[in-house]
Amino acid sequence: MSEQTLADRVRSQMPQAESDLREMVAFRSVHDPAQSPPEECEKMVDWLQESFSALGFDDVAAHETADGSKAVIGHLAGPDDAPTVLLYFHHDVQPPLGDDEWNSPVWELTERGGRWYGRGAADCKGNIAMHLTALRALDGRIPVNVTIIGEGSEEQGTGGLEDFVPKNPDLLRADAILVCDAGNFAVGTPALTTSLRGLANVVVTVETLGSAMHSGMFGGAAPDALAALIAMLASLRDADGNTTITGLESSAQWPGVDYPVDAFRADAMVLDGVDLLGSGRVSDMVWARPAATVLGIDCPPVVGSSAAIQPRARARINLRVPPGMDAAHARQALTDHLLAVAPWHARVSVEPEADGAPFTGATTGTAYDTLVDAMQQSYGTDVVLMGQGGSIPLCTVFADTFPDAEIMLLGVEEPRCLIHAPNESVDPTEIENMATAEALFLQNYGMRRR
Repeated sequence: MSEQTLADRVRSQMPQAESDLREMVAFRSVHDPAQSPPEECEKMVDWLQESFSALGFDDVAAHETADGSKAVIGHLAGPDDAPTVLLYFHHDVQPPLGDDEWNSPVWELTERGGRWYGRGAADCKGNIAMHLTALRALDGRIPVNVTIIGEGSEEQGTGGLEDFVPKNPDLLRADAILVCDAGNFAVGTPALTTSLRGLANVVVTVETLGSAMHSGMFGGAAPDALAALIAMLASLRDADGNTTITGLESSAQWPGVDYPVDAFRADAMVLDGVDLLGSGRVSDMVWARPAATVLGIDCPPVVGSSAAIQPRARARINLRVPPGMDAAHARQALTDHLLAVAPWHARVSVEPEADGAPFTGATTGTAYDTLVDAMQQSYGTDVVLMGQGGSIPLCTVFADTFPDAEIMLLGVEEPRCLIHAPNESVDPTEIENMATAEALFLQNYGMRRR
């Protein structure tokens, strides 16, 4: 099937892609019973089983994982000597973060300004729509074996699939793995994500007094736990915003495409007049260097606080770990740093919460070359190699379990999608172009490998 014929077939499938996405967005598939009824996740799983079975996938089944979520797995057989491609997606979504923050209904796909809005429209149900569209366009003429794996708890980070994969390698073994939970540099600019930062989370607790004490009677001499914590947190960055954790290198440079300052300011919604952080380029800061973020602080809120010195305070810190840096080492360095900078001999404890290794994807190989060619043909422009500041621990699990597989990250989630935020959306042209690229890849990879 020619490139143009495939592109035409994908375009003809776009009304069905919109219908698919409309149905998927309507499922409130937040994998957290405290926030969404569990049956909403079950409905999403049933929908996936029906949709992929209708395309000829065998044994499309829901496999319960260690955290109670269900992974949807199915197989589409190709020729006996054909390579196998694993297509990854997740079918759970982030919570809405307040219905009143949305300009259209959260759980109803709404077209506005050429984009489709709704929770999960991009992350990651837009990628499911892309898979289905690509497979329909090929109309059964697929010269590879295809396995799908749909995760049910990715947004909660509870690790159900990370536990499942090493225990079931024969179910998922593949020559090429497309992790479709990433996206392009911008609308119309195709990109492969070749690196992910890992993470190391800790909770630090500071104690100085046996009780809260009157700030007038004791303030000035009595050690303030909250003030001590603030000083410790301030030591994690210098005046320019560079990470300054003792023992961690923080001057690496990203070798690939730069992230233009104006584009980043717009994508990150930085307020006018507020400086960006760091002495490096944006791409260095978000893709190649460690970054510590204070996720939360336990202390009295302004409303309801009293004139008292705080005896205890704690904070949750997220450290993003770039490729080439060991996550366990980084977490220990953060722990040692916090203990060392604590003032006044305050009592400090640091509790490790989570860590995940950074990841580097394939940048050579038959599958990589085929995918780059397919994306360039679909978009009509060169493919950008970019990093991702976020973490997908499952990628390292795939790499450890299938060391010979080429693993590549791609998808429909460009910056304007506002994933994880209110008013999430997807540009339908990204679904169309990425579906064309995937269809071309599946068609051409099988021929190149035979």
